[in-house]
Amino acid sequence: MKRREPAPAGAATLLERGRAALGRRAWSEAYEAFGAAAAGTEAEALGVADLEAFALAAAMVGLVDEQLRLLERVYEAGLRQGEELAAARGAFWLGMRLFSVGEPARGSAWMARAHRLVEGKDCAERGYLLLPAMRRLEAAGDVAGAAAAVAEAEALGDRFGDADLSAFARSFHGRLLLRQGRVEEGLALLDEAMLAATSGGLSPVVTGLTYCACIAACHQIFALDRGREWTAALAAWCEAQPQLATFTGQCRVHRSELLVLGGAWPDAIVEAEHVARTVRSPDPGAVGDAHYQRAEIHRLRGEADEAERAYRAASERGREPHPGLALVWLASGRGDAAASAVRRLLGALTEPLARAQLLPAAIEIMLATGAGEEAAAACHDLEAIAARFGTDVLGAMAAHACGAVELAAGRAAAAVEPLRRSLGIWQRLAAPYLAARVRALLAQTCQALGDEETAHLERALAREVFERLGAAPDVRAVDDAGGAPAAEVPGRLTTRELQVLRLVATGKTNKAIARELFVSEKTVDRHVSNIFTKLDVGSRAAATAYAYEHRLL
Repeated sequence: MKRREPAPAGAATLLERGRAALGRRAWSEAYEAFGAAAAGTEAEALGVADLEAFALAAAMVGLVDEQLRLLERVYEAGLRQGEELAAARGAFWLGMRLFSVGEPARGSAWMARAHRLVEGKDCAERGYLLLPAMRRLEAAGDVAGAAAAVAEAEALGDRFGDADLSAFARSFHGRLLLRQGRVEEGLALLDEAMLAATSGGLSPVVTGLTYCACIAACHQIFALDRGREWTAALAAWCEAQPQLATFTGQCRVHRSELLVLGGAWPDAIVEAEHVARTVRSPDPGAVGDAHYQRAEIHRLRGEADEAERAYRAASERGREPHPGLALVWLASGRGDAAASAVRRLLGALTEPLARAQLLPAAIEIMLATGAGEEAAAACHDLEAIAARFGTDVLGAMAAHACGAVELAAGRAAAAVEPLRRSLGIWQRLAAPYLAARVRALLAQTCQALGDEETAHLERALAREVFERLGAAPDVRAVDDAGGAPAAEVPGRLTTRELQVLRLVATGKTNKAIARELFVSEKTVDRHVSNIFTKLDVGSRAAATAYAYEHRLL
């Protein structure tokens, strides 16, 4: 074995180089320097602080197994050197990491070791251990106990001047309040935690965790403005550390979601595909979320096969593929399968904000498959959630759903106000696709009320946005439901109704027509009913005879 030569006089040691690289947040350099020190003559010089730094570097470059191994060494070194609080910190972070990678049994065992080390001590480390306890109490339904635990953790952080603990506890407490519907109080605590993160006063791991926790909370309650602001801050933080791997995956997924909302679909899919290709992403759940994002963009573009493959990839990585996949099934004529999927999910979800993520798609599917009463019940559910949490986005979603339900029930006049309200919110939030979808419904509403000119205007504005974004299914839907009827066509059939009539005249069933036009069978049923009404006929044979008589074939 080749003998390692001592460093030249005056040269920095490997440990010094590692510490310096850590200070510059050059994570790969720090990891390599600490690794070389640990493997060479400086191994015995590694104290608890250097092992903690080595574990941090491993974490930040995404080497999860190495991080776990090094945190075990932190624990062992702390015990060996009589630094019990350092050992407890190592055990706590080891437990947290194990929880995050899906090993709760091992995680709980390490938390128990940390508890034994701090038992009877008045210290900040006891506050850290209150945070997983708070989550257990909340999961068990003991909201008061959870609130007391997290408040005590905050107090310990403040009393001991531990900025990491104070911010970490406030992010936990804020999310607890949000889930209770105490939105203003919860967001105020998240704002405080984010201020600590953005000011650079926290350790790198707690900074990243605070960013991700607060952004995830914004996504959960649809707080779009804060989500955009904090995602931009996280992106800047990640970009300032070129050697960073951890947190970058989830950051890019969040950015992709916001880019989709803002209409920058090509940029959004680049972000999602980058994460999806990172098979060993150290960010738990990021790869599954990235595949779901890819699938959503393919679905919006009408690329059904690509969307189904991406939803399947998301499911393989633990991400629920619905409601996106259910909407693909609906568009391809599998309405019954789509309805069954969303019914199953709604039956399993009790948490209001989780239901809010699903309800808009469920309402769309129920209306398309003729389940109007279920759609109305789901709409009432969404309106109640929006009233409880009070964010603009939830209000826009609920108003859109209300307008769609009223229109489908034949109450076009009642649909106008909620649709106009929803449109206003989406426009203010710079969400062009969602605004265009509302415009498309407004066009149908105006047409039902006999206001053809306004219907034409709304339809044209919606179509322009859909074409610019590449939302091919929506372009077809606007043309089908909206195209102004050709004046020379008897009965003033729309372009799509004329297309359906010609297929009826060939003897095709509604199911066969749905397959050929890539729409649901329920949609074809509606077109056929409209044709019968406009032509004043009572059967397919009579409609066919009418088509021959008026040379429509």
